[in-house]
Amino acid sequence: MKRSTEITTLFLDIGGVLLTDGWDHHARKRAATHFKLEWAEMEDRHHLTFDTYEDGKLTLEEYLGRVVFYQKRAFTRAQFRCFMFAQSKPYPEMIGLVRKLKAKYGLEIVVVSNEARELNSHRIRKFKLDGFVDSFISSCFVHARKPDADIFRLALDIAQAPARQVVYIEDTPMFVQIAEGLGIRSILHTDYRTTCAKLAALGLKNNEGATHETN
Repeated sequence: MKRSTEITTLFLDIGGVLLTDGWDHHARKRAATHFKLEWAEMEDRHHLTFDTYEDGKLTLEEYLGRVVFYQKRAFTRAQFRCFMFAQSKPYPEMIGLVRKLKAKYGLEIVVVSNEARELNSHRIRKFKLDGFVDSFISSCFVHARKPDADIFRLALDIAQAPARQVVYIEDTPMFVQIAEGLGIRSILHTDYRTTCAKLAALGLKNNEGATHETN
């Protein structure tokens, strides 16, 4: 199908767009409750460490050693890892939307995401994101993380797409503003319906999805 727009490429965040956040404040709070950890101390250690972990400069084992297992625990690392990974849930409507738009318009799909390596790899495999995403510009792989504009520049270089031909879907307002500052048209994602409407206004119409929802 011939497009009435110049859009060739879709940039996407993972957490908050395709899936729930992998290891956010709420997930860590659940972990602290489940494993009976001191919440404030765990949070302090997390914030001192997590940027380095997301940049791909620490392994998961090193992160856990600094944040949780710096003292003897009544549970194992394997138990804690399983709990961490189990916090990720999909947003099926958004995954379906991206798949349909890729098939309909021949879009290149590029993830631009702040995620730690082991968690990112788990989420890609578990939810089969590599079945429709062409490139993963994840902070753990490229050693740059949002809000650093260089991660967007790198994504443009790898996609070989001019900024004017890209649309970016992101749930963090600051990151939307940074992408827009580079000339990338961006959508602040809040929910499936409004994102569908914003994409349609840019010429990327999900007619099939809209039809199904009204039945």
